[in-house]
Amino acid sequence: MLRYCLFLFHFLPALAMAQAPQPPQVTGRAWMVVDVSSDQILAAEKPDERFEPASLTKLMTAYLVFAALKEKKLALEQQVNVSERAWRAPGSRMFIEPRKPVNVGELIQGMIVQSGNDACIALAEQLAGSEEAFAGMMNREAERLGMKNTRYMNSSGLPDPQHYSTARDLYLLATALIRDFPEQYAQYYAQREYRYNGISQPNRNRLLWLDNTVDGVKTGFTEAAGYCLVASSKRGRRRLLSVLLGSTSETMRAQESQKLLNWGFQLFDAVRLYAGNAPVKEIEIWKGTRATLKAGFRADLLVTVPKGQGERLKAELLALSPLVAPIAAGARVGNLRVTLDGKPLGEYPVVALEEVPAAGIFARAWDTLRLWLR
Repeated sequence: MLRYCLFLFHFLPALAMAQAPQPPQVTGRAWMVVDVSSDQILAAEKPDERFEPASLTKLMTAYLVFAALKEKKLALEQQVNVSERAWRAPGSRMFIEPRKPVNVGELIQGMIVQSGNDACIALAEQLAGSEEAFAGMMNREAERLGMKNTRYMNSSGLPDPQHYSTARDLYLLATALIRDFPEQYAQYYAQREYRYNGISQPNRNRLLWLDNTVDGVKTGFTEAAGYCLVASSKRGRRRLLSVLLGSTSETMRAQESQKLLNWGFQLFDAVRLYAGNAPVKEIEIWKGTRATLKAGFRADLLVTVPKGQGERLKAELLALSPLVAPIAAGARVGNLRVTLDGKPLGEYPVVALEEVPAAGIFARAWDTLRLWLR
């Protein structure tokens, strides 16, 4: 699926939302709340300041494991050898043991539900040969996803001075996980408990019990990082995601994350400007078998605005000019500039909804002359 990105919005939340409700007071070192449906940041505090991510690191470990499953490099039933390093992992554990069979599917649940550091190391070693090599894979994937202020030194989030991330980068990672692996996300991240080796452990995300619209994502804690939580809630067609770093207790991180999610849902609307695959406009095209092509979006275009302000939105399509055939379906042919009360909200790439082949030699020559005289 073609991904749509905002060119301007991440730099303009305060400007574009000049009349937006004030965000709540939040207990934490850094935080943000995002409408995933429109990819808009509703509010943020220190989104690009680097902090220790603790077990939020496991989001990247899971992302790489899911990618390996998709590429057939791993299988859920595949048996994994447990090294002494994995067995002796400090911190939270699922209690795997050397010489005791464990498969990839069990390790995934141990990593996500039980936040097992031992499970992360076992998966990293299985996939990359060593945890150090796996950390290299994590850093390359972070770069690909646009995580500009993240560096990984291990698969679990155990403290290291060179291991860090930001609220913005964790939002990018969590949304990529939900978008790229929706089936795995739905299967594992709302799971409240997992039992392995005779030991049952609950998911540490308390919101799974407090709010039935919350279906993930991950908690984290170390003494240095404080209490952290990436939480996601889907209500109707909207999905909001909050990132909270450095809160003061398990109770507080759940309470403050719930506060951010409720604020975003209650005080903002997601407005559908255009339906997916429906023409926004017919654009003039030169040297093609047709004089115009239908342009629009492959998926519904949603924008998020303060409640009651949807009617104040205005959109202007800026076509690339001159647009010359051949044009493939899905090719970018312009931008849609959206404003709210005259203030920039974002620019969205507009694509061709149909293919337009090149015309014959005489028609192309005629259009060449017309363009020259234009």
